[in-house]
Amino acid sequence: MVQRPTTSPHRILFLSTLAFTVCFAAWMINGVLVTFLVNNGVFKWNSLEIGWLLGVPVLIGSVMRLPVGMLTDKFGGKWVMTAILLISAIPLYFLSTATSYGTFLLLSFGFGIAGSAFAAGVAYTSLWYPKEKQGTALGIFGAGNIGAALTTLLAPNILNSLTHNNTNLDAWRNLPQLYSALLVVVAVLFLVFAQNKKPSEIKSFSQRLAPLKQARVWRFGLYYFVVFGSFIALTQWLIPYYVNVYSMSIVTAGFMTTAFNLPSGIVRIAGGVLSDKVGARTVLYWVFGTCLVCLILLIPPRVEIRTPGQGIMATKSGIITVVSDSLIVVQSGIPEEGKIIFPLYTKGKGVDHVSIRFGMHHDSEGFLFLPTALSWQEPVVKEGDNVSKGQLIAKGITLIYFQANKWIFSGLVFIVGIMFGIGSAAVFKHISTYYPKDIGTVGGIVGVLGGLGGFFDPILFGYLLTITGVWTTCWVFLAIITLISVTFMRLAIAYTKVGVFSVPKETIEQNKMINPDR
Repeated sequence: MVQRPTTSPHRILFLSTLAFTVCFAAWMINGVLVTFLVNNGVFKWNSLEIGWLLGVPVLIGSVMRLPVGMLTDKFGGKWVMTAILLISAIPLYFLSTATSYGTFLLLSFGFGIAGSAFAAGVAYTSLWYPKEKQGTALGIFGAGNIGAALTTLLAPNILNSLTHNNTNLDAWRNLPQLYSALLVVVAVLFLVFAQNKKPSEIKSFSQRLAPLKQARVWRFGLYYFVVFGSFIALTQWLIPYYVNVYSMSIVTAGFMTTAFNLPSGIVRIAGGVLSDKVGARTVLYWVFGTCLVCLILLIPPRVEIRTPGQGIMATKSGIITVVSDSLIVVQSGIPEEGKIIFPLYTKGKGVDHVSIRFGMHHDSEGFLFLPTALSWQEPVVKEGDNVSKGQLIAKGITLIYFQANKWIFSGLVFIVGIMFGIGSAAVFKHISTYYPKDIGTVGGIVGVLGGLGGFFDPILFGYLLTITGVWTTCWVFLAIITLISVTFMRLAIAYTKVGVFSVPKETIEQNKMINPDR
């Protein structure tokens, strides 16, 4: 009997990454599709309804990661990944028939399971590589995040093409059908060319859940909430952000968002390699530190502040005889004192002021790196008025304008996206180091927490925007949870703590001896 040759681990890695990429692209479709439909008046959904349509697929894909990870350990990645691809394709296809909000929401629940492909892929792929190479392998697999970039980059242009530049809006229905067909094609490829593999040790349900009692697992989940959940949230949030703050078209906003999420997926490979070489903890310190700096710099909003400036007071009593845009003349009540001329400061008034008025965002304002102040004076009296000494005759106005230049903004967001990609790989290197036999379960719960970040963050962003009216409050929130994460990471290794995220001191010392990356 001829023995079947062993499947190459690289083939499994390629197939798993391909499947995860298309699942991720489908998972993110509502971010572009819903925005297109509402902006073009196909459906008249309010902001709350839009928020649920964006969040529901993320929620379902997130909460399904734990059971999917466990199923992968039990039945093998070939069957679970194939099932996810095919099951997701069905509601995505029928999304093209939706005519009401309820139907669209229900079908969004259905195809949201595509997001759980990550848990299946992590558990399946890690079985094919030795421990010292799992960080690199999982980093390559995690590069499937570029599926989000493919959707934000290509979907707006595909919609424009399908609808003939919005002249046949009903043709949007072809887009979910195309995505559905792609999922089916990849499912067939996976079924034909992948080989099934399961962990050698068979565990009971309670044994599989045992790692969830350890605080370290939840700490890893917090880290992933930051680096992956924020990535998912911003992938959807940046499109309306660019449209509202910088007055971009949805196509241009999609392109700028792609500049954020495409590198994040690609550099996840580098994150895996770095984590194998220098340790996941070291990598995460650099990731959180860099993100914190960039997020703080992103907080100052594009803003115009109109405040009282230096005005003009009458130095003598008299009658106003001339009032113009450039001067005020006061005729003194004492004839021998004659008239007094008060020149008005007008620099900044008029065209220069209008060109930078908040909300207009004209390109003619040029490149402004630092806040810019413009001042002028306006009369508050009219000809014939009697004024007394010390009375205000012209009020001063100062306009302080901060441009929050879109290129500086995009550069900082680009760096944050890269750090998120590297950090996501580092978190799963941690998991493969501490839980080599429970990657499916532990990766599943960590994936759930990370995905929940992608669901809850946009909702919190929306509430903060509604309460404050300031778009940059999202960066305040992300900076806070980043600071919390790096603090917990530091405390876990430096001190003995009592609480949810505690680790016994003797355990810390043992782990340091086994793995300095602790």
